Formats: sequence, structure tokens, C-alpha cells
Amino acid sequence: MRKWPVFAAAAILAAATLGTLSAPSATALQPPVGLTADSLGTYQTNGVVWALAQANGIVYTAGTFSTIRPAGSAAGTNETAVANFAAFDAATGQPAGCRLDFTVGSDNATVRALAVSPDGHTLYAGGFFGQVNGVGVSSLAAIDLDTCTVSNSFHPAVSGTVRAVEATADTVFFGGDVTSVNSQARGRYAAVSTTGALLPWAPDADDPGRALALTPDGQNAILGGDFSTVDGVNSHSLAVVDTSTGALVKAYPTGFIPATSVTKDIVVDAASNSFYTANEGTGGGVFDGRIRFSLDDFSQVWRDTCLGATQSLSVYQTVLYSGSHAHDCSSMGEYPDSVRKHLLAESVDDPHLLSWFPDTNDGIGEKIGPRVMTLASSGGTDYLWVGGEFTTVNGTAQQGLTRFASGPDTGAPTLPQTSVTSIDPGSVKVSWQSSTDTDDGLLTYRVYRNGGTTPVYTVAGSSLPWIRPQLTYTDTDVTPGVKYTYRVSASDGTNTSALSPNASATVPATAEAYPTQVLADGATLYWRYDAAAGSYTADSSTGDDSGISVGGPVHGVTPGAVPGSKAYTFNGSSQWTYSDRLHPTPTQYTIETWFKTTTTSGGKLMGFGSNSTHPSGNYDKHIYMSNNGRLNFGVYTGTTRVITTPAAYNDGNWHLVTASQGSNGMRLYVDGVLQAVNLLVTTSENYQGYWHIGYDSLGSWPSAPSSAYFAGSFDEAAVYPTVLTSAQVANHYALGTAG
Repeated sequence: MRKWPVFAAAAILAAATLGTLSAPSATALQPPVGLTADSLGTYQTNGVVWALAQANGIVYTAGTFSTIRPAGSAAGTNETAVANFAAFDAATGQPAGCRLDFTVGSDNATVRALAVSPDGHTLYAGGFFGQVNGVGVSSLAAIDLDTCTVSNSFHPAVSGTVRAVEATADTVFFGGDVTSVNSQARGRYAAVSTTGALLPWAPDADDPGRALALTPDGQNAILGGDFSTVDGVNSHSLAVVDTSTGALVKAYPTGFIPATSVTKDIVVDAASNSFYTANEGTGGGVFDGRIRFSLDDFSQVWRDTCLGATQSLSVYQTVLYSGSHAHDCSSMGEYPDSVRKHLLAESVDDPHLLSWFPDTNDGIGEKIGPRVMTLASSGGTDYLWVGGEFTTVNGTAQQGLTRFASGPDTGAPTLPQTSVTSIDPGSVKVSWQSSTDTDDGLLTYRVYRNGGTTPVYTVAGSSLPWIRPQLTYTDTDVTPGVKYTYRVSASDGTNTSALSPNASATVPATAEAYPTQVLADGATLYWRYDAAAGSYTADSSTGDDSGISVGGPVHGVTPGAVPGSKAYTFNGSSQWTYSDRLHPTPTQYTIETWFKTTTTSGGKLMGFGSNSTHPSGNYDKHIYMSNNGRLNFGVYTGTTRVITTPAAYNDGNWHLVTASQGSNGMRLYVDGVLQAVNLLVTTSENYQGYWHIGYDSLGSWPSAPSSAYFAGSFDEAAVYPTVLTSAQVANHYALGTAG
């Protein structure tokens, strides 16, 4: 829809694997990201912003709204009446003085497209309207930006809503629901001279146009929309035509963009010699992502396959920014189906998400969120303006408009959640969940001991909002019987979080028997559930696979299952813990947890599932309790395979349940004793997943309980990459009940 101004600058891509890094240290913005995620104070609208354009440090805003108000003002307060248009200073977000009212009799007018002439003096507006400041027009108007007045001579009579506009020095191209101009039939797209005279250019699309962009040489127009054919040739949703003749230059084969998807936006970037499309699908088998095309032959360079209705695009330096409600990017190795993320960034050279995650909500109307973007520059600072349906930005009330700048970066990382444990006389283990920073993936952490101001340990670690690896520091300069206190900070190189609350441990005189044995037996996930508060559950194993607790289970429950431990209690309706890391399906494994319950509605105690924050679509390798209190261990091999205990265990006492699978089949133990076995089933369903405690999908598995949520207490959950022997299982129970 828009040809963006080129913002050229060098950018260096910092390649980093998620987790702990020895170098480099954090910087305020992690290249190639060039915009902060800090939302700047900006006037708001009371409706939907559909179109943005910029010229000479002014951002022109249009859509369907009747008032504007300052940032921080609630709806209905401090409002100024407008009619679907407002102009703002790019640098301050304040009104710029140009007042234009777009109206249409007693109907509801809307402005859907804006474009500025190459010389920056004329603004072209398209939509559904009949007057601009009282001057009669017909859904397309020209505005003199020097005087903020509507042209009295530019009056093409357009039938149908205009949804896309592009302008050259002598021609205005437009598209949408257009069926005629000046009583001459047109097939969704048309062109007029800058005087308003109809031109013969008339590519014929069979359904509405949504997007329009011109190649840098001006020779071709790229069309996007709902159409299936252009000039009678199959080319669903995307086509390239000649700007002189309207003749079809490039058609795309059936299925290139699925019939259930349409192109919503097109952006041309001369620096990368490419154009990019934003796509939205409806129903199953859709394509919602973004595609990069070469301007040389209009062929695809890459596409990403995130799901979630991409609406708008902008290229800044070497990064493609997008507005959508992306909820599932698992197909491209990113986050699984989860909470919607509305603003994303990816390198133009590599379609994987970068560390830039400001966010809006879905908002009003169709509840898409962001609808449009534009770049502006003022006073040496570049700004990305975003408009749409949203009513919040970064969790703060802000309707219709927001903007982000090339600097300064003012947002600090989140406060590290910290755990400190000591189970042997020679060390203290300090663990913390990686912080998040919405525009920095690489952070520097500093560990402080006993109130000191000089860190005893410094490390860099990489994280994303959906992957927050656990980091650890083992302090061996300790004395048995002495209590040590630690705090951790996170820095992006410019901004530093506050220090985490004090976390302490007393070094024991002798090693604690139970946790020492669990670690000696090779656990690669070990959640002790000893935290006093928070969603972070430390992994005491070398796997550093922390647990994330949902819904706020009760912490610090005493006594726990094993000597000296504490536990968590889950309510059976909204609480569970999942592993931070995504795992491949294990070929052999043992899972175990202590539990205590009196529930008669059953639930999942522990298992493997394909999602973390939502019910899993694939799920097995799980232990669940039936309503009668009996325990089941099940895997899926194309059909459900389940073994079940003969006795019930909802008696209110602590029990240790252990399940394993490997070359010797499936085994289920309770309190160290083998209760059920199937020697024949040695495989399970193959998918990537997360470990869960307390809840996940159960569907219609045999003897499924009435609730998938488990009501009860948990302690000492562990996962092993091997099949524990019967002797090892029995030893765990003996150590857990000793003393």
C-alpha cells in the first residue's frame, strides 16, 4: 500500500544461541534491531486508525474516529472533536494543526488510505467519503499540505471504497472496491492524473483490492487483495502489472497464496531490492505470515509461517517490522500456540524473530490490534508510528495510535527471580530465571553476595519472552553452618533492573540424602518446589530447565514430602507448572513426583505435552489419577496404551509415584513398589513438548477423570533420561521417608 522512505544505516547481526554466553556483553539495542520497544507519549483516537502517511516531520492519521485526546487521558476526557483525520508532530506526538473533516452526508465516513506525492506537498486520501471540509469529493481527494486545504480541481468520481493509494509526480494509482471512475467501468483498480483526469490504466481484478505498491523504477505496480484473477488470469491475491498499460507482468500459481488467505499490505524496500507482503487467512489451511520477493523477477525469496493475521509492514534499516496478532510461530521454530503477540521484527535476510516485542491488545472492532505502520524522521531521530484498533500498548491504556523511536532506550529488564539452595557442605547454588527485555535479547547478569556492592559473578545470557533459560552460579567459597544471602541484577547495557530480593541458604554440615541421590541418579529436571513465592520454580539439576507456575499455586507448604522440604499446593481448577524448555520426545525416560491429595475428581499429575500455556494438542507419557484415586501411566502409539494401579492413593498422605518407559516396556511404581507393567510397549508418540505438573489435556483417555486439573500438593518432581532400576526407585522412597 505504501512505498516507505529509505532509512539506510549499517547494522550488525549478533548471532547468539539462547542460554548462557561468555561474550559479548549486552548493548542497549541488540543489532540488527534499530528501534526501542518503549512506547512514546502520543495522542489517541476514539476509534480505528486505518491509514498513516508522513511528510516533513508531520504524521497524517486517518480512519474511523471522531475525537482525539492526549496520552494518559481516559476515553471521554480531554477530547477534541475531529472527523476521521488528524495530523501530529512526528517527534512529539502532539497535534500539528492541520484540520480536515472527512464526512459523507448522514452515513459513516471512513478514510482507508493515505499517500504523499514525491515532492511532499500533496496528500492523497482514499476511503468512503463525500466531503472534505465541505468541499464535495467522491472517495478520493487531494490535499495541499502547505495550506492544509482540499483541492477544488481534483474531483474524480469514484464508485466504491478506496482502500489503497500510491502517487507519482504525475499519476495517482488507487484500488479497493472500485467499480467505476467518472462513470467509466473499472475492475477494482484505476489511475487518474494529478489533475483528476481519468487515465486508461485499468487492470481488471475480479474481487476487491486491499494493497498497492509501486516498484522503485516506477515501471510496475504490485497489487494485493481478495481477488482470484487479474485480467482473466488466475493469480489469487497477488499480481504485478505494468504501470503504463495495466498489462499483467507476473501472475502467481494456484495455491501460492492459499484460497483462504488474502494480501493485506505490500511494502517496497529498495535497499534490499525486495517487496514484502502481509497476509491474513480465515479458517483452516491458511497463510497468515509474511513473504519477501525479489524486485528483479518478483519471485519469492522466503516466507514465514506464523499464524495470526498480518496487517501491516515496515522496513527500517535491515529489519522487517510487522503488525498482526501472531499467536503461533511454532512452524518456523519460534513460540507455540499461545498468547497473541501484536508487534514483531525479523531480519530481511532471515525470517526468524528478533528481540523486539512491544505489544498492544486486540482492541475494538474486528479485534485485530495494529492495522497500519509508517516511518517518519524528525530532529535526527527516526520514529515508527503504529495505528489500529488497539486500546493498550505495553500494558498501559493507549488507543488507536502509538510510536517507537530509534532511541534512547529507556526500558530496563525485568527483575530476576532468584533461588538459592545448598544441599552439600561445599557449595551454594544460585539460580535465576532469565529476565526479559522487550528490545534486548542479550542481557548481562551480576550476582552479589551478603550485601556487597561488587559482583561475585557476571555472565551474559540470551532469552526471549517464551524462552527464559535458567542461569546458575555455584559458590564454592563457603563454610558449613554459615548462611549466605544473594541478589541478582539484569542489564541491557544501558538500563539495569533493581536487585532481586534477598535469597538465602545455610550450608549444611553433611549432604542432604534425598536430593543428593536424585542428582546422582542423573536427573535432568528436578523441581524441589521450595520457593516462597513467584512463578519461577528452580531446576536443581544440571539441566537448568526451570518450571513456570501458572495461576499462583500456594507456596511454602510444610511439611513437604521429604525431610526438610516444602511443597506447592494446586487448587485443581487453574494451576499447573510447565517446563521452560521445549524437548524432543525421549526414547527412554523416568518421571517421578511426590504428591498428596484427597480429590475425587482426579487429574493429571505429570506428563509431556506439545504446549505450555494452552492445552496440548499432543500429549502422553503422563501419569493421571482417575476419580476413584487409582493412578494411570499412559503413552500413545497410534492408540492409547495405559497401565493402572490396583489401589487408590487419594488418602491424604504423601506418596511417591514413578513411571518409566524404555526397552523393557512401561513400568509404574508407587512408594517404591512396582504396581503395573507392560513389557511390550517400548515407544510413544514423537513430537516436541514440555513437561507438566498438575494439568494438561487428557481428552478421552481410558478412565479419564472428570477434571484434568489436579487438586493436591506436589514435591520433588524429577525427570531422568534413563530407566531407573527397581532398586533406585525403592531407594528414593526409602530416603524420602527416612527420619
